Amino acid sequence: MKNILIILAVIIGFSSCNRVPITGRKQLNLLPESMLMEMSLTSYREFLMENPVSTNQSKVRQVNRVGQNIATAVESFMSKDKKMAKRIEGYEWEFALVENELVNAWCMPGGKVVVYTGIMPIAKTDAGLAVIMGHEIAHAVARHGNERMSTGLLIQMGGIALSVALSEKPEETQNLFLAAYGLGSVIGIALPYSRSHESEADKLGMVFMAMAGYDPQEAINFWERMQDQGGGKVPEFLSTHPSDQRRINDLKEFLPEALKYYKR
Repeated sequence: MKNILIILAVIIGFSSCNRVPITGRKQLNLLPESMLMEMSLTSYREFLMENPVSTNQSKVRQVNRVGQNIATAVESFMSKDKKMAKRIEGYEWEFALVENELVNAWCMPGGKVVVYTGIMPIAKTDAGLAVIMGHEIAHAVARHGNERMSTGLLIQMGGIALSVALSEKPEETQNLFLAAYGLGSVIGIALPYSRSHESEADKLGMVFMAMAGYDPQEAINFWERMQDQGGGKVPEFLSTHPSDQRRINDLKEFLPEALKYYKR
């Protein structure tokens, strides 16, 4: 009982002081971001060793160009406030395009972004790609992965510290980490983002792409194209990032707000 009360006290404390930029939502981040960044760098390096990087130099340059434009815009915006700036402290942006037919992309803490070649035909343009990368970067900036891991450690491991979990249950903890950051399909499990996380990433992503000079209207066009991908098999990007008419309607509703950040 005492341990439960301690955990609840910690949750309340963290929830009251952590807020997501722009949306202002209170959130639960129990884990040290520096440790998650170390884990992300290791996982990112291992992933690139096991998955071939695209040799299409034109597409590789496109991914790097769009990614860097968004990263620069995010850094410029976050630097205006000390609390926001801390969210990307220590970030060293890297953008990789890997040869994989899955319709997918992800971003880890520390600014490690991976785009799969399978999603490029749906992106079509730089603006379409900005929707994808802005959305995934938004998940990292909002620390959604930290929230998911915090919840996972509380539910699956009784709220033990991350360092203890890594020491006593390394494989289980590593799997939880990969699932929390969108690599669940690699290990055969998935931990879908909640509706609130998805809606938040959509909104932040629209703002980030707008700040970088990409028309946020393209977010609506992109998700309409994603919706048309259905068929017999749901794309990986949709299995963990549910796309439906409600989402598109939400994007349309938020568009006027995102346009305020649009730098043509």
